[in-house]
Amino acid sequence: MVEKKRRVRFAPSPTGPLHMGGVRTALYNYLYAKQAGGDFIIRIEDTDSQRFVPGAEEYIIEALNWCGIIPDEGVDTNGKVVETPSEKHPHAPYRQSQRKPIYRAYAEKLIENGYAYYAFDSADELDAKRKEAEANKETFIYNYKTRQELKNSLTLPADEVKNLLETTTNWTIRFKNPENEIVKMDDLIRGHIEVNTNTIDDKVLWKRADELPTYHLANIVDDHLMEITEVIRGEEWLPSLPLHYMLYKAFGWSDTQPRFAHLSLLLKPDGKGKLSKRDGDRLGFPVFPLKWVNAEGEVSRGYREDGYYPQAFVNMLALLGWNPGTEQELFTIDELVEIFSLERVIKSGARFNVEKAKWFNQEYLRKQTDSQLAQQFIPILKEKGVDTDKYNVMFVEQLCSLIKERAHFVADFWDICSYFFIAPVSYAENDVKKFCTPETMEIISKVKEFIGNMDIKEFATAGNTPKQECVSDIEVKLTGYIKENEWKMGAVMNTLRLFFVGQAKGLGIADIIYFIGKEEVLRRISAGQNAVK
Repeated sequence: MVEKKRRVRFAPSPTGPLHMGGVRTALYNYLYAKQAGGDFIIRIEDTDSQRFVPGAEEYIIEALNWCGIIPDEGVDTNGKVVETPSEKHPHAPYRQSQRKPIYRAYAEKLIENGYAYYAFDSADELDAKRKEAEANKETFIYNYKTRQELKNSLTLPADEVKNLLETTTNWTIRFKNPENEIVKMDDLIRGHIEVNTNTIDDKVLWKRADELPTYHLANIVDDHLMEITEVIRGEEWLPSLPLHYMLYKAFGWSDTQPRFAHLSLLLKPDGKGKLSKRDGDRLGFPVFPLKWVNAEGEVSRGYREDGYYPQAFVNMLALLGWNPGTEQELFTIDELVEIFSLERVIKSGARFNVEKAKWFNQEYLRKQTDSQLAQQFIPILKEKGVDTDKYNVMFVEQLCSLIKERAHFVADFWDICSYFFIAPVSYAENDVKKFCTPETMEIISKVKEFIGNMDIKEFATAGNTPKQECVSDIEVKLTGYIKENEWKMGAVMNTLRLFFVGQAKGLGIADIIYFIGKEEVLRRISAGQNAVK
């Protein structure tokens, strides 16, 4: 028997920004498909017209593109609407709202075969039933036990059913769950599962009011028509699995139904509950891949805008709920494709760790060349008002090489090295008290004179001399002078750093002297001496 080509789909609803948990679901689908040379499909499930949010679909596509999770077929894969089938997109359209003529026929077929029925109950009538059940400390379920007492085609005369179908629009088609049957299911992650149909309600499959299917009907029909082989989705859909199994059976598609895998939740950093936007707002990290601005103007942070590399974001997500079985943590997306397996996806929730997320980005930052980092840092310098025309690109590249080990993000560079471009205008009060003693200030005057007489190869005059050689030369001469006079190294260096940086912390003194040059060094020492008199 020839195995069918692997085909999986990511089917988000355009009801808001794509949560990082949704991105992980898309990623796992993509990795699973590509590993077997299969197809990854994007389908938009927009049947819930009441919750549709303008711009959400475009956001989803842009977010996946940023992550490098590129579909083989699906909605807007090349920036244009795919409405009609083609060689590239044989199952178009890929928006369920554009496919709505398809679904009613399938719903009616279920009625013809005794697997569904028309329901005419109003929202108020159902609400009254729920309240009645609550008063009796029970839970109302629309199923075999209650449907015989409700307003549907199972209880009403045929002529009344016909009249209601023709004259009203407030009706639905519900699935008819069998009484007291065991639904036996298999999940690629969670194993064998059994559920009694008495615990399941008769879900709505199709609504006459908007002539749209619900998720349950639409996703089954579309997965069948699009020849989906595996459905990999979040665990929130696990309670729907029995219904979906029964729908495949009702349609006569059991032999070709896809296999299912339900992914665990992404949990809050403390492990207590599902990770939400509120957790990100409270703890100071994004939960969306890109920035999102809602209709009220409320801004939600995005990983892209926070300075994360897409490769780092994807790498971090891949390991939230899956492990490779080795100590390796850094993977390209091609490497992930090669080793990914559903067998190593965990059943329990995966706790999000923001510090680990930053670590991933730091590792990918270190993989950048100095030239790449300089090109990313130069726009930040311009935003800060630095006249970048005054600085050789190699100056910025060498500076990036020096500071990248201290940063998680390129945006951190300015906080680390702003004093290379702008001299301090104030000095940390506690450091002044600690280091600017009368004795030390006398020593600093002598050090200043020594530096003025030093033969320094700074950036501007280094020529072909390697940076490290220049810095080492400065360090040897300066520390040699301090030792020769038996001064306290820490006191002298921290006072110089205070005058160069504005506080007694920062990069090495020799590095600072090399980059800002002798003239600026002497000017900053003089400014510091005058400020702390």
